[in-house]
Amino acid sequence: MTTDLTRFAQSIFQAQPFSMFLGAELTSVGRDSAEIRVVNRPEIQQQHGFVHGGVLSYLADNALTFAGGLALGGDALTAEYKINYIRPAVGDLVVARAEATATTRRQAVCQCSVYVVSEQGEEHLVAVAQGTIVRAANQES
Repeated sequence: MTTDLTRFAQSIFQAQPFSMFLGAELTSVGRDSAEIRVVNRPEIQQQHGFVHGGVLSYLADNALTFAGGLALGGDALTAEYKINYIRPAVGDLVVARAEATATTRRQAVCQCSVYVVSEQGEEHLVAVAQGTIVRAANQES
């Protein structure tokens, strides 16, 4: 991970009020990948004590967009995505890892896996997502 790439990605992430509100962290980036984490706490849970599906969806969407944007070399937006919830998210930490699997000049198709991490460090897959990410209008060439 280069310093310039990290600085670029962090500047975009820090400019997202919703990410800051959730307490999310962009913990890793590569030229076509990203990892975002959020600590599980009661405020992001639903009535059964599971991490709310909306939080899992946010993590997948944002990780997909970062992976796609980095693969495209600039600012990007989600054109579409689909998420499958696999099991209830119960754990201390929620981690979304995404990577671009196919890239053209204007779009990237990306995949994301969302995990919960137990106190012992065990990861359990809770959701998978796939999305199409496009260059932001100000990035069109």
